Amino acid sequence: MNTVSPSPSIAPTYTPDPRQLAQQRAALAKQQNEAAIGKVAEDFEAFFAGAYFEQMFSGIQPDSVTGGGEAEGMFRSLMVQEYGKAVAKQHVLGIADVVKRQLLQLQEQQ
Repeated sequence: MNTVSPSPSIAPTYTPDPRQLAQQRAALAKQQNEAAIGKVAEDFEAFFAGAYFEQMFSGIQPDSVTGGGEAEGMFRSLMVQEYGKAVAKQHVLGIADVVKRQLLQLQEQQ
């Protein structure tokens, strides 16, 4: 049998479909955009929860045993921010979900 083998220097090349590439890029951009919007929405919920906790803790007087002072006020503020982040991460309030949905709807309209 007489078969012709292709030369090793001639390799078949793959030419991707430009439409398929554009669709893949658009899908990837949409995923990244949704992730970014989700992060913004979660940050908003963390800010809201932190402000809420700040109001709750504003009426609590420092403990006389531990002292209080300027440092306690500063660290209490940091603690309250972390409480807000923890609540937002768990999606307990549901604010992030609503904000994300609204932002995505606004983006679709543009």
